[in-house]
Amino acid sequence: MSLPEIVIDLAKITKNVEVIKRIADPYQVDVVGVTKAFSGEPKIAAAMLAGGIQMLADSRLENLARLKRAFPEIPLMLLRLPGLSQVDETVALAEVSLNSNWEVLQALSQAALKRQKLHRVILMVDMGDLREGIWPEELPQLVSQVLPLKGLLLEGLGVNLACYGGVIPTSENLGHLVELAAGVEREFGIILPVISGGNSASLSLLQSGSVPPRINQLRIGEGIVLGCETVNRQLLPGAFSDAFILRAEILESYDKPTVPIGSIGQDAFGEIPKFLDEGWRKRGILALGRQDVPTEGLTLRDARLKIFGASSDHLIVDVTGAPGLTVGSVVEFDLSYGGLLGAMTSPFVHKRYIN
Repeated sequence: MSLPEIVIDLAKITKNVEVIKRIADPYQVDVVGVTKAFSGEPKIAAAMLAGGIQMLADSRLENLARLKRAFPEIPLMLLRLPGLSQVDETVALAEVSLNSNWEVLQALSQAALKRQKLHRVILMVDMGDLREGIWPEELPQLVSQVLPLKGLLLEGLGVNLACYGGVIPTSENLGHLVELAAGVEREFGIILPVISGGNSASLSLLQSGSVPPRINQLRIGEGIVLGCETVNRQLLPGAFSDAFILRAEILESYDKPTVPIGSIGQDAFGEIPKFLDEGWRKRGILALGRQDVPTEGLTLRDARLKIFGASSDHLIVDVTGAPGLTVGSVVEFDLSYGGLLGAMTSPFVHKRYIN
């Protein structure tokens, strides 16, 4: 055993996919499995596929390359808008990409023709979250430009919500996306087979049966890995929130004051820390730091403990209420999505898989 480590229960990942598909299947909504939280690790992706996922998606081309090597027959989607420098790799690795820029779409067309491939594109529309996407009024013009491009197939429209701006998916804003798709179909005499209605934030709306009927795809990451919808972070019925558990070792355990002694200046991250005087407490120093995982992404599994703070390499935990913990003891954490992303990306956090 080498610590720190993150323990991944693959059976729980598969179960979470099955839970989400039971919610989505009655509404004919396809679930695309998003792998970016774990850097496209094939073992975890395989657990998704075992649950019934039929398409995988990632925002990094490097992760798509891992997935392509492991699962050459599984269609892949590039989630992040491709850059002009990435069009050739995008066409080589992904069957589908999300797009909003005319120049990039032209370049994708040329890359697809060069490779003699048909690349499918979903045009992203900004419905108010103010991240990627064309403004709705400009959509018809972009569609008119895309349709003649050889090597590309306009597969549909998509939206991203509850990421940058935190805008909650509703039947109104997703309904507007459906109306835009219907307008495009009428104006250009085409059928758009896919209307991609966002991410795990749309799961609660789907549970309530309020997703507009033509929404037929969701791109789900956090819902699978943490078993929750992402508006209120409520656990989905029957899902597991603990498919990933982070474990770290106590390196030192001494009674010390809770306020540093001396004049306070900037810490290692350029911030001026503030401290609450709680007297002398037993402080456990753990082999886990901000280089590995954001502190705010950690939740102690032992309610007797409390996080004081962290530096690059060390996490400081109040272990006063747990006298049995000493040097060599292991402390366990649940993770938020941000915490999971950090821990799985860090090469210094060892990964251990169980079934």
